[in-house]
Amino acid sequence: MSFLLDCPNCGPRDVNEFSCAGEVTVRPKESPTLRELTSYIYFRRNVAGVQREWWYHRQGCEVWFQAERDTRTNEVLRTEIVEPSSRAGTPGPEAVATPDAPAV
Repeated sequence: MSFLLDCPNCGPRDVNEFSCAGEVTVRPKESPTLRELTSYIYFRRNVAGVQREWWYHRQGCEVWFQAERDTRTNEVLRTEIVEPSSRAGTPGPEAVATPDAPAV
């Protein structure tokens, strides 16, 4: 199924121009337990409804951004580039250049 995704830089584009890196997760604190680390790496909420996800515009401006998308309908509610200074307390990657998703 194809849908339009609104790139914060380029505007609405076909979703096939992008790569999805999965839902936004919260990194464990320093020195996580094995259970916390395993949960972070292998488990996702995977909700049927509105979810925040990391997207990469691979065939366009090559920017990483977050999108709120309803997984039931693929309706994109909001997209935004997450600035490092405005992320205090916000889950996500350490650097905006790469997503907070494990290498699989």
